Amino acid sequence: MLTQAPIPSDDSADVALASSGDRKAFERLYRAHVNRVYTLCTRMCGSRIHGEELTQDVFVRAWEKLPQFRGDAQFSTWIHKVAVNIVLTHRKNEARARMRMVDDESESGETPLQRASVTPGHGDRMDISAALEKLPAGARQIFVLHDVEGYKHEEIAEMCGITAGGSKAQLHRARMLLREALTR
Repeated sequence: MLTQAPIPSDDSADVALASSGDRKAFERLYRAHVNRVYTLCTRMCGSRIHGEELTQDVFVRAWEKLPQFRGDAQFSTWIHKVAVNIVLTHRKNEARARMRMVDDESESGETPLQRASVTPGHGDRMDISAALEKLPAGARQIFVLHDVEGYKHEEIAEMCGITAGGSKAQLHRARMLLREALTR
């Protein structure tokens, strides 16, 4: 049986040109992948504004690191991994900043989902995106990585610095909170 050489991705020529400093080639890569990266960032962080900022951070980092791209995977896979790492780093930095502030949750006794509760605008229907935005950040992150992006619990555990069991627990929590929010 004859084996064929792997077919290079459509991005391979632009990746090679952009790696050597060609800005127009990088712009083509940006245009080809910006929507997927933006969607991932927005879903993981739960905010369109932060999603936009993080998307820009992803492409700045990709431009800086592109010469180190070895081509072991497709560019789309690599940029996706860069995006996940950028969002996770952002989340860690946010958590550190929050630890310095007074935690008002303990005073009010409300959960983040209860504080963010908003009555849906279209009768009794609620948009899944709005429900996702109301999830606590950790639960939302695990839900997006597992149920939306398709990562396995072991991969999520490695990316987030938690155990696979912790990932499963967060996913269960996210699903329960989503179910609760969507049935209201």
